[in-house]
Amino acid sequence: MSNGRTIAPHRPELVTDGPTPSRPRWLEMVMSTDHKDVGRLYIGAALSFLVLGIVSFLLIRLQLAVPENDLIEPVTFNRLLSVGSATLIVLFALPLAFGIYTYVIPLQIGARSLAFPRLASFSLWLYVFGGALLYASFPYTPPEAGFNSWPPLSDTIFISNNGVDVWITAVGLTVLGLVLQSINLAVTIRRMRAPGLAWRRLPAFTFSGAISSWTMIIAGSAMLAALVMLEMERHFGGVFFDPGEGGAPIYYQHLSWIFFTGCYLIFLLPAFGAISEILPVFSSKPLLSRNALMTSLAAMMPLGLLAWMQNMMSASIPIGWLYGAMLMALLLTIPIGVIFVNWLGTIAGGVLRMRAPMVFALAAISTLSFGLIGELIQSVIPVNWLLADTTASTAATGYVFVGGPILGGLAALYYWFPKMTGRTMGEALAKPSAALIVLGAQLTFIPLFLAGLQGQQVDIFKFFKATDAINAQSLDALNLIATIGAFVLTLGVVLSIVNAYLGVKGGVPAGHDPWRGETIEWFATSPPPPHNFDVVPDVRSHEPLRDIREAVRRRDTSRPASAETKEPVA
Repeated sequence: MSNGRTIAPHRPELVTDGPTPSRPRWLEMVMSTDHKDVGRLYIGAALSFLVLGIVSFLLIRLQLAVPENDLIEPVTFNRLLSVGSATLIVLFALPLAFGIYTYVIPLQIGARSLAFPRLASFSLWLYVFGGALLYASFPYTPPEAGFNSWPPLSDTIFISNNGVDVWITAVGLTVLGLVLQSINLAVTIRRMRAPGLAWRRLPAFTFSGAISSWTMIIAGSAMLAALVMLEMERHFGGVFFDPGEGGAPIYYQHLSWIFFTGCYLIFLLPAFGAISEILPVFSSKPLLSRNALMTSLAAMMPLGLLAWMQNMMSASIPIGWLYGAMLMALLLTIPIGVIFVNWLGTIAGGVLRMRAPMVFALAAISTLSFGLIGELIQSVIPVNWLLADTTASTAATGYVFVGGPILGGLAALYYWFPKMTGRTMGEALAKPSAALIVLGAQLTFIPLFLAGLQGQQVDIFKFFKATDAINAQSLDALNLIATIGAFVLTLGVVLSIVNAYLGVKGGVPAGHDPWRGETIEWFATSPPPPHNFDVVPDVRSHEPLRDIREAVRRRDTSRPASAETKEPVA
């Protein structure tokens, strides 16, 4: 002992020139089973496929910018439609949601990993291989049977090439990967929560992840069954969809629309969860009614899935079933309305901080409101009969797509980007990006809705001038404005993707808790270590970080003054 201090005994030292060189970082990420690496790869791949999907969307809009356009050949248009639709829904929107879930949920529940780490990596590479396979078909024969490959159009009698087989395999592999990851997340949330983190205390984003996972398990399984039957129909003598052998093409429609209705819910649920995390933090107010929000999120899954026949009201289905689907769709507006009221009550009277996550969250709310109102109108059977398969139905879905996966997904990325990288994305590019996306959505989908009211069909190769000169000029102008809006929308998305790249390379260091969040992930360092937490705190409320800050404040105020400085210890 010397001066009251312990002196460590002398020990031999080992001096080297440095640690043994490890594998390159990209190779470590490719082979990693860490949920953070898997989540980042999911997000990066999804954003890459978003760029490819937007290219297809812009080419389609260029073809439809003017009447009787011959810019793109009909078969090429069908291929762009088939590949682009699968890209935006299956290769971008769903993987982006599950990528953010994969990264954030274990941190939010205080887990050190996923329940099945290797399964997470396996699901990722099923998705990546499926997407790569779809685009590898372009030098050969891409799919050309439409966005959903309806039979009998997709039968070998009408399309004898292998494009439909590529579509079935690519979509099947991706959906299988997402179903496996959904099982992984559901088990993780069920079994690996921190001490004290009861279901009633789950963060809103994690709770939406649990609902999304079960939605994907149910809807994805239906789609996998449909794809297996479709492939058997094409090459192995299956008769599931052959009316002459006791089958019916409408069976495929039922199964596939269950899946796409599940996709629609997964457009909404992650965005709703992320927005419900962001608004309280940037409003300095708790949610208006947390219990009402959680109950509404849970109610969305059964009501939404049971409304799948809303997309089939023009099919030959008994009217009683159609009224049942309409009822489920109308009932779905109740939980969604409760969620919107919750958000508005949270914002009202709060001290708003208009940082990038808050800006994108508010932009998502405004855009979603347009789409959900349009969907509500078209849930009524007579209106649906008039507007089915027109650009008006596409406009409502487009609003939800932009408000959910794009604006809601970007809000989540801006919010958790500091946790993922230790840096923030720039505000100077974020706000113009949000403004351009909102403006582009209005310029694109309002004209398409009006064109649908005039009878313009969806997924057509070209439109023709009307015999009435007034209507012809109106339809021409609407399509031209929609094409311009598509480019404005694209510019806004590209700005955020560039902003993310610049943030990774040289963003401002953010610290561990830049937003003063209330959930456990902000207790970890930024970016977190491989094991996430050195010490996992006990959870005593739905705002564990607020509890920790309050405990630290009480400890500091009750600590006696330092003997040397006679001042309170900081």
